[in-house]
Amino acid sequence: MNLEYILLDKRDRVATITLNRPEKMNAFAGLMRQEIVAALDDAAADREVRVVVITGAGKAFCTGGDVNEFASGEVKALSGTVSNERHAMCKAVLAINSMEKPVIASVNGIAAGGGCNLALACDIRIASERARFAQVFTKRGVHPDWGGIYFLPRLVGYAKAAELIFTGAIVGAEEAHRIGLVNRVVSDDELQSVSHELAVAIAKNAPIPIAFAKRGLQNFQRWDLPQALDYESYVLELCKKTEDIVEGFAAFLQKREPDFKGR
Repeated sequence: MNLEYILLDKRDRVATITLNRPEKMNAFAGLMRQEIVAALDDAAADREVRVVVITGAGKAFCTGGDVNEFASGEVKALSGTVSNERHAMCKAVLAINSMEKPVIASVNGIAAGGGCNLALACDIRIASERARFAQVFTKRGVHPDWGGIYFLPRLVGYAKAAELIFTGAIVGAEEAHRIGLVNRVVSDDELQSVSHELAVAIAKNAPIPIAFAKRGLQNFQRWDLPQALDYESYVLELCKKTEDIVEGFAAFLQKREPDFKGR
């Protein structure tokens, strides 16, 4: 895959997508959003990939849209219209959300604006101790995008989400962890290894129930208890028909690690 702004690496059944404009703090530019979609689609279609990690090169995760590019009108020159960029942004968020594979944001530095909300769209967030999060949209005269008004209140509650969006305040890693924005905070030196180890640990488990569990968890605010129980019963019946359930119980009885095939 020929990508200008994105790096895509695959190993240990984990696809790592790295936003690669470190000199511009990985701000979205040119066809970068479309490349993110392409990398996500590639990872989703690859049967060898079971977990996706998104991170940034250099000292930042992503600072959102490149303000200089917007101000100079380069967006239109490079990719047709701003609406094309919006379309790609929506496709990227929907790709993460609809993908059967877990997606981990490995936040290595500042995550602002659309960069912050790209991280929020992921299933799990691991933050470096120097990571910072900011909903800077109202400070730029624009409205949140990348699904921020959907994901943020689901993570931190309506009142806190309103405060963060209305003020555009910067939140440090420890505060982000305290309010539920990230799953854990680790040292900067450990971030890459911890994120990969978590991805590998997930990738070793049976992918079919993980895919169904991701879909079920996404509905936790819409379903009542009977609906959740019905969904669990339905998925359990499906799992009983897979080869992986046989392997899972055999591995347990034989006191060995299972080798799940995803079928």
